[in-house]
Amino acid sequence: MDVLAGVRVVEMGLWVAGPAAGGVLADWGAEVVKIEPPSGDPMRGLFGALSGSKEQRCPPFDLYNRGKSSVALDINTPKGRDLAERIVGDADVFLTNMRPAFLERVGLGHERLVEKYPRLVYASLTGYGLEGPDRDAPGFDVAAFAARAGVSDRSTPPGQPPTTLPGGLGDAVTGMSLVAGVLAALLHRERTGRGQLVATSLMRSGAFCIGMELSTRLGLGRLAATRPRSHPQNPLLNSYASADGRWFWLIGAESDRHWPALVTATGEERLADERFATARGRRRAGDDLMALLDATFATRTRDEWGRLFDEHGVWWTPVNSVEDLLTDPQAEAAGLFVDVPTTRDDTTVTERSLANPADFGSAADRGFSSPPAVGADTDAVLRRLGLDDAEVERLRKDGIVAGPAGA
Repeated sequence: MDVLAGVRVVEMGLWVAGPAAGGVLADWGAEVVKIEPPSGDPMRGLFGALSGSKEQRCPPFDLYNRGKSSVALDINTPKGRDLAERIVGDADVFLTNMRPAFLERVGLGHERLVEKYPRLVYASLTGYGLEGPDRDAPGFDVAAFAARAGVSDRSTPPGQPPTTLPGGLGDAVTGMSLVAGVLAALLHRERTGRGQLVATSLMRSGAFCIGMELSTRLGLGRLAATRPRSHPQNPLLNSYASADGRWFWLIGAESDRHWPALVTATGEERLADERFATARGRRRAGDDLMALLDATFATRTRDEWGRLFDEHGVWWTPVNSVEDLLTDPQAEAAGLFVDVPTTRDDTTVTERSLANPADFGSAADRGFSSPPAVGADTDAVLRRLGLDDAEVERLRKDGIVAGPAGA
């Protein structure tokens, strides 16, 4: 369902966070025009940039950029800046994750554009926000979201080096935050006729993601130390390995409520020890209880434990590997995957990809289109601004625009 049909978004985004937000809006039916440099968004060459790989394909780029149009402009030139502003001025939303100082230098800062185009929703995603001494610091999610916002620290057992989170995790979370802000601003514009600035940052998003712990520190003045798996606060909310080396989580957050079912399911008489009868007792005798649980769960395979847990009402979940997830029947039923046409060597093939996190009835209700080649839609977008073919060709010869002629 194209719930955003008729909404025009201009995205000036690189790498993941900004394009991820634009990609969700495109999935939901918005027209998204991606302005990128003539050399293209560097995300297109991700694997070469990271490790020197010669792999030309970049499925993550395809995921975050499917369904968009591409205009390749050199906005470091006066003419390129003028064209970019004209494209933005014709849009409902300008979405960018470029650094504030750069945007101000090329005349695309939020203060100027919001004043000049009062109906424009200006959506800004930065590493560290629009103010402060570090507003223009490099903002990859490993830095601003994971490291500086405390997410990595709160994910790391004591004495261990900082946890490395999966690539793009903070970008995706922050991108979805920006999508929510854009939709709220569009609703506000519908009611008032005026656009506005919508801003989020990787750092702010990361802090919100550990809000349970940060709010406790702010409100109560204290914060529990991170705990290794071997010393959990609640052994019923912890991970365990089965006899076949596969891991699962018990998810008994309400420890006293869930304890009797676990004792029954395991059939382990030693768990009836009065030391383990209450949540406080299980925490105090945690070392002994963990050793007993580890030994107990090592006696059966995960599938065997799963059947017993389900039979006795024990709350649990498997720890999936990526390969497990791809074959998990619930992943398919929950709509995690979609089929997307992708062009490879002038041939269009259908490839399995990821759905965005939300849909409107069914992800299968609408189709998806390929991610654009660099500048694939430059000519068409410039013609919409009133430029004729000769003007576009002159811009191409001057290196101000790029893309296939006549596209």
